[in-house]
Amino acid sequence: MPAVYPSKILAIGRNYAEHAAEGGADLPKAPLLFNKLTNALSAHKKPIVLSPISKQIDYEAELAVIIGRTAKRVGESEAPKYIFGYSLINDVSARDLQFGDGQWTRGKGLDTFAPLGPFITTRDEIQDVQALKIEGVLNGEVMQSSNTSKMIFKVAYLVSYLSQGITLEPGDVICSGTPDGVGIFRKPPVVLKPGDVFEVKIEKLGTLRNPVVAAE
Repeated sequence: MPAVYPSKILAIGRNYAEHAAEGGADLPKAPLLFNKLTNALSAHKKPIVLSPISKQIDYEAELAVIIGRTAKRVGESEAPKYIFGYSLINDVSARDLQFGDGQWTRGKGLDTFAPLGPFITTRDEIQDVQALKIEGVLNGEVMQSSNTSKMIFKVAYLVSYLSQGITLEPGDVICSGTPDGVGIFRKPPVVLKPGDVFEVKIEKLGTLRNPVVAAE
């Protein structure tokens, strides 16, 4: 797992226009921020454990941005200098909790709901982070397929925007949003079940793979 104890995991909702549209939401006028909790962190090949308090657990393939230097009120043009590198994250989401009470942090912060890995690719190895193919693959079937060029708010802007009032510290993780194709908005809906395997694939960054198991 690349970042074992980040001080915070900041996540961005509806950062791809097609994902906002599939859920019937308007495009955000500013980054839609919520927290993933550190108890949710897990690693490559470790199981996503289905919580007994939810019946609608979904996947979200995302690019993770790992902060390398303390960033406080940095400009957008300077923001990339504060990034250590990039990884892959699955923003696992209990949709019935998320939409039921509107508290995104609860629905997305359950144990094992933030698999991260398998490693960090340093910033200097990626020529253009806004030109990477991103896929979410469930049991070998491509469910999400897009490109980071389609982000509404780009990575440098997110780092700058967040740093204006929240000091970003080394090891902090920014989840930059998921493209369309999530399970809950499919007809019929697709939810994770025991025995599933979900993969996040991002060009030049590798593959994050996690089995799905029932709660003990």
